[in-house]
Amino acid sequence: MVQLMPHVVAIPYPAQGHVLPLMELSLWLVKEGCKITFVNTEFNHKRVISSLSENDDVRNKINLVSIPDGLEPHEDRTDLKKLTESLAEAMPGKLEGVIKMINEFDEYGISGVIVDENMGWVLEELHFGQQLQLP
Repeated sequence: MVQLMPHVVAIPYPAQGHVLPLMELSLWLVKEGCKITFVNTEFNHKRVISSLSENDDVRNKINLVSIPDGLEPHEDRTDLKKLTESLAEAMPGKLEGVIKMINEFDEYGISGVIVDENMGWVLEELHFGQQLQLP
């Protein structure tokens, strides 16, 4: 019997105190045999990548993906109301594209999703159960 490697998509809320804890959980899941795709905003993706040292092998363990947050580069990302509204407009279509790509090119597709509690609307917006065809 072939043992499947679960593929989990992790989606943090793009604010201080949300990204790193989910990244740590993702690394733990990798140690437990999961494949992880970590979906971050472009803004936070750049910050995460720049904070990694040359000796850090996070990029070898986790597939780091970025999508736009809908804000212009100069806009204030500490305005959480504005950020959340922008995410709700910009993120669903881009996230749907990431999911379709994974399901098309990954042998077994996505097994599950971990979403920050502040991003729960993503599940409803994309009708995740139908989109992912989870068992």
